[in-house]
Amino acid sequence: MSDEIRMLPRAYHDAVEHWQRHNFPEYPELAKRWERYFPKDREFCLCARIEKDMPTEIQVGEHRGQPKALVPAELDPAAAEQLLAIIRAQASTEFGSIQQHHGTFERANDPQDQTWVLRVMAEELRHGYQMIHLLTSADWSSVTDVKPADMVEDILSMQTGSHVLAAFNLEYDSFGDSIVFAAFIDRVGKYQLTMQKVNAYAPMAASMPPMLREEAFHLAAGVIPMRRWMEAAARDRNAAMDVATIQKMVNKWFARGLEMFGDERGGQTNVKLGLKDMANREAQDLYVAECVKMLDDINTRYVRAKLPHRSRDEADAAYERITKGDTVEGITRDDLLRLPDRRFFRRRGEPAFQMIGFDGEELTDVEEYIAHCLEHLPQAYRASIDTKHWMEMQRGVAGGTIELKKAVASMPRLARVGGTCPCSKSVRWVIDVPEGPSGGGERVNP
Repeated sequence: MSDEIRMLPRAYHDAVEHWQRHNFPEYPELAKRWERYFPKDREFCLCARIEKDMPTEIQVGEHRGQPKALVPAELDPAAAEQLLAIIRAQASTEFGSIQQHHGTFERANDPQDQTWVLRVMAEELRHGYQMIHLLTSADWSSVTDVKPADMVEDILSMQTGSHVLAAFNLEYDSFGDSIVFAAFIDRVGKYQLTMQKVNAYAPMAASMPPMLREEAFHLAAGVIPMRRWMEAAARDRNAAMDVATIQKMVNKWFARGLEMFGDERGGQTNVKLGLKDMANREAQDLYVAECVKMLDDINTRYVRAKLPHRSRDEADAAYERITKGDTVEGITRDDLLRLPDRRFFRRRGEPAFQMIGFDGEELTDVEEYIAHCLEHLPQAYRASIDTKHWMEMQRGVAGGTIELKKAVASMPRLARVGGTCPCSKSVRWVIDVPEGPSGGGERVNP
């Protein structure tokens, strides 16, 4: 690998480890399982990885061809301010996803699936570490008065319900959410990281390739179990996951994934400033096309398992007929997974709170629309605080009692059972200690 390992200063490294002990207690188990499940992969490292030999000139935007910035002060002030917000949001997603996975980790039925999710969680921890490295290894005072320690503390203090992006404020209903989340939400992450490989800030651009290599595994941790679920459902009517259940999880996460790209009408500023190489709608369109291909792959395996007496080519030809509306040996289009209309169940972006159904139909009665959406969502999720909040906002927007802008910006107040460890604000616990034989600097209270 062509990357360079860097470590955070001791205080911040200890703060991340402190956060891990209280939010990700499963982490030490990864080292015990690594050799068995990932014998060909290099061992996991909680560190920042910086890619070598990256382009040194800005690749997109108004300053294309000029040298990339090595410190924030060399960036256009507007670019530096926007980049700081991007890094903070990225860090929030990394730590937020671990908190989500943790909630259902012990409920996994398959040890391999659980171990794969465990690795995903550890790599998300490393990605969060990477973002903290970007925040603390440079001087951001040109665009903010917030001290690095306060920025880090703010990130490490976030809990489900207070993260920057809505997808990371949804608690999981089951371990199945860990799988579908990886397939859909980590796929958005892949696009975001890919877009930022061209970033005008050289340390940000050089952080992307190592993260992308790990993100590829995250996608596999979603897609491969979904393939197995669909194959099992084809063979056994009593399989743990039937097609209808999987479809409802797809519906839950697809809309949130679309919203992670930002409003469809925006994103041009990031391209202009040299921070990304695509605007929001362009990236979202590619994401949707990729999700279609992913479901095609999964559905194809379902049909092959459903028609074991046919050759692979014959089963694949049957699948093509089914997608066009034919019924083949009792299999119809409704027996397969498909993406909802991209305007369905949207709370942000251009289609926010429009009453568009699963198949793109327009509904005019808000209660009818709410009932329609609930019918297409997982049963446990229907009773969640998040869903109840959405219903309140949807009724308010439809009835004219809540402004669309306020509804879009609104997030439910989630209260995690049992609260959180006060040490989650771990940077605040850092104190100076005198230099000594064991080394000086800082330490973190246990």
